[in-house]
Amino acid sequence: MIELRGVGVTYAGASRPSLRDVDLRIEEGELVLVVGPTGSGKSTLLRTLNGLVPHFSGGTLTGSVVVGGRDTRAHRPRDLADLVGFVVQDPTSAFVTDTVEDEIAYGMETLGVEPTAMRRRLEETLDIMGLAELRDRSLRELSGGQQQRVSIAAVLAAGPRVLVLDEPTSALDPVAAEEVLSALHRLVHDLGYTVVLAEHRLERVVQHADRIVLVRDGVVSAPLDPAEAMALSPVHPPIVELGRRMGWSPLPLTIRDARRRAGSLRARLAALDDAPAAHAPVKDAASRSLVSVNRLVVRRGTVEALSKVTLGVSAGSVTAVMGRNGAGKSTLLAAMAGQLAATSGEVSVAGSSPRRLAPHDRVRVVGLVPQDSNLLLYADSVAAECRAADRDFAAADGTTRALLARIAGEVDGDQHPRDLSEGQRLALALAIILAGRPQVVLLDEPTRGLDYPAKRRLVGILRDLAAEGHAVIVATHDVELVAEVAQRVIVLAEGEVVVDGPIHEVLTGSPAFAPQVAKILHPLPLLTVDDVSAALVPAS
Repeated sequence: MIELRGVGVTYAGASRPSLRDVDLRIEEGELVLVVGPTGSGKSTLLRTLNGLVPHFSGGTLTGSVVVGGRDTRAHRPRDLADLVGFVVQDPTSAFVTDTVEDEIAYGMETLGVEPTAMRRRLEETLDIMGLAELRDRSLRELSGGQQQRVSIAAVLAAGPRVLVLDEPTSALDPVAAEEVLSALHRLVHDLGYTVVLAEHRLERVVQHADRIVLVRDGVVSAPLDPAEAMALSPVHPPIVELGRRMGWSPLPLTIRDARRRAGSLRARLAALDDAPAAHAPVKDAASRSLVSVNRLVVRRGTVEALSKVTLGVSAGSVTAVMGRNGAGKSTLLAAMAGQLAATSGEVSVAGSSPRRLAPHDRVRVVGLVPQDSNLLLYADSVAAECRAADRDFAAADGTTRALLARIAGEVDGDQHPRDLSEGQRLALALAIILAGRPQVVLLDEPTRGLDYPAKRRLVGILRDLAAEGHAVIVATHDVELVAEVAQRVIVLAEGEVVVDGPIHEVLTGSPAFAPQVAKILHPLPLLTVDDVSAALVPAS
């Protein structure tokens, strides 16, 4: 179905190729997962499959990419649309109509599908993707998982046999992500589609993969058995890390298999005298309040996005804000940052209303890294962005660049920010905000596009900020990040606080928000692989 022979890709001005000498064959009717560190070439590999590279992205393509008998050199993306469907990370960026049914029909109209066939395909696609009851709904009213299913349906209705997806669950809560992955599983196993996807949150998707392709520094492996790939990959989910540390062979890839293997481990941990302690705030949580929210109401249009929210956040703490897509997480952070006005109620940060502070004073009190990192990037190179941040915050030369390297490793300073991977752009935006060392740091989905090593580096930075007395508030769907770094979890639903408590009380046993280790070792109050290792030290 898909064959790459001697494929190399080098972008204009790049110091090294993004892909090198790739020979790869993907058979029909498989779900193939592309795994690799941030910036390794995964997105470039995906974009060669429908001709986006080189016809849209530019650069030099060597070798050949043949999909369903068509060479992408001779066929532009529009010529491959009936064969290869490409689903982007952010579904809303690709929507061109207003309702579910119109969006699904649009692609067929552009391809000139005959009306009778179009109606049949529309009804079949609505049923396959579980969208029939939503057909007349506005796209803006859908949850994130529903929007992602619509974006897949719009591509699917055009009739391709290959679906290519780049980080399809990166912006979704755990329940919505499972909806999307279950739909893809059905397409592969019930209808024989070929699905190729890249995803950093491997804990969500590795169990669905038939084969895994490893990418590192532009070098691409042959498709591997998932267990074999996870034994080799430097990027792997917590379930694999636990299996490696415990010496399990073969490595488990599902919670079910891991729980079966972990019976003796659970018994050993349960017999320990000292119960593991919850993550403690680095400083006394009662020492100094940096954020106070009192009966906050925020309306966005006709929607009450936040309803009488009251909470406080202390210096020296890391707080996670969780909840399904559309629960109000981003609105809460934007209000704390002074970007949204309160309909009623109050927000105070470091003793002042952020809305009343001049911009140059506000950024030193509260810094927000939004979901769309491009909002913070305006220069024509990475180096220029870093120099501008150092200058704007009166930081020592090289401060921002050093923060970037700490989060994402070495990034070519001559690259344009738009040419970076999603994870690298996010890391650059993070570095810019952190260079100002605001008293309160707000992060909205900070791990989108970050691999596990980059996430661990981010955890180290957030812990250091808390140790220095900053307050860190993270709005995220990434339960593994929360398990690593937070002491407290606030759960929002429909704009209201429904849960506010210590991390172990909120996450342990939660069907939606429990991390992998908690599911494997339930009912023990352990959340991460490091928690397990630390608990075993006295018994070793």
